[in-house]
Amino acid sequence: MKRIYIASYHQSKFGKLLGLTVPEIVDAAIQQGCRQIGVPASALDTGSIGAACNFSLNQQGLLAGLMAMTPGLEGKPLEAVENACATGGQAVLSVIHKLQVGIGSTGIAVGFEKMRDADGKMDGKLIGQVLGYFSYPAEREGKVFVFPHLFAEVMREYMDRYGVTEADLAAIAVQEYANAKYNPCAQMNKVQITLDQALKIEGFNRYVVDGLPLKTYDCSQITDGYATLILATEEGLAKLGVPKQECIEIAGWAQATDPLRKAGRDVLHPTGAYRAMNTAYHMAEASPQDVNVAEVHDCFTVMGAIGTEVIGKAEPGRGAQYWVDGKARPDGECGINTSGGLIAKGHPIGATGIAMIGWSALQLLGKAPAELQVEEPKLAATFNIGGPICASVCTVLRAAS
Repeated sequence: MKRIYIASYHQSKFGKLLGLTVPEIVDAAIQQGCRQIGVPASALDTGSIGAACNFSLNQQGLLAGLMAMTPGLEGKPLEAVENACATGGQAVLSVIHKLQVGIGSTGIAVGFEKMRDADGKMDGKLIGQVLGYFSYPAEREGKVFVFPHLFAEVMREYMDRYGVTEADLAAIAVQEYANAKYNPCAQMNKVQITLDQALKIEGFNRYVVDGLPLKTYDCSQITDGYATLILATEEGLAKLGVPKQECIEIAGWAQATDPLRKAGRDVLHPTGAYRAMNTAYHMAEASPQDVNVAEVHDCFTVMGAIGTEVIGKAEPGRGAQYWVDGKARPDGECGINTSGGLIAKGHPIGATGIAMIGWSALQLLGKAPAELQVEEPKLAATFNIGGPICASVCTVLRAAS
């Protein structure tokens, strides 16, 4: 199997892309990714792109055709992928697979989402409806905001099964806002919250669904943004003129999908997620004990806890406590979501999985902001999900050797 390296990573500031059109976003993502290493787009042999809500919110399909409008990419094997909130991770795996089978030695993975209008405003009900399309039809009936409702149910189940409190889960959001303060690309880097604020039902912070524990501060953001990774084999790095010692290797990767219907399966211990993560570890010949950098898919705080368990840093039911104990801090046992996570960095759905991998690469290269840099980073794990803990894309990263 060919070894795969990250030659370049670029992301926009997450939050609002304002007047940028979808074609402009795609071109900017490609061009800026190439600019990071001083190569033209023509140096790329293949590519994949993903945006989960683009057809519904922006009335634009055939995104691969937009990629081909960037000079140098016309006529090349490009494709669009969609896997709900795991779309970005799926785009990365798509490029890896292409390189493995010999469709070139260099490729680009692009992910983006444009969820707000040109003035930065959003239609909350429309977005709630569109996101609901990624759930099982019978489970969205009667729910205005489908995914907050579904994950409010998951949060209640997690609390009841393991004796976890709202405060335990809120501690995840508080830490992530503290991290985002130092990430210049984070959507919420001008906002800080205390545990009392995260728990108090007042003003902005409210229970999202009556009778269920999920609050506003437990939720990720509605976000515009894009992210890009250029991947290469060893032959591809030589072609791009990028020294291997300046790169990060994607040493392990895997994808697995559980049934879309949430009912009837143990969403607190998702089979596919654990299988994908363990497969990635096995491929990398590594274990959770080796990991001290991670980015997990905290679309809601309960997923920050479950994600901590999936990557193997806590036993089932102990993920939230890992954060309460300070072990997930940048200076803790394993710096988890030092980027701010989806809750504070932002969640431009198609870009999220790419940004997780890209930020982890920055950590392993020692290039994260000083306040967030993990000391002596060794191995990184990422866990990107789509739907009601349905689609899982996992990776394990290490410095190139």
